[in-house]
Amino acid sequence: MKLSVDKEADALYLRLDDSPVIHSEEVSPGVVLDYNESNDVVGVEMLRLSQRSSNLNFSDLQFEVTTPP
Repeated sequence: MKLSVDKEADALYLRLDDSPVIHSEEVSPGVVLDYNESNDVVGVEMLRLSQRSSNLNFSDLQFEVTTPP
C-alpha cells in the first residue's frame, strides 16, 4: 500500500496494490476509484484536498493502524 500527496496538484492518491489499472470511475466530485481487471478497487484519488479541509497541513499527515479486538 502506498500513499502519495501531490501539493502542486492538491491531490492525494492511495494505491492498494500493484495490479494494472484497467479503468477509473469518478464516484463523487473529485473522488476517483481505479479498478483492476477483476474489477477490484486498487486505487483511490482525492482531488482538491485544500477545499475539503480548512485545516489541511500536508506536513502533518497522521497514519493509524488498528487491530481488531
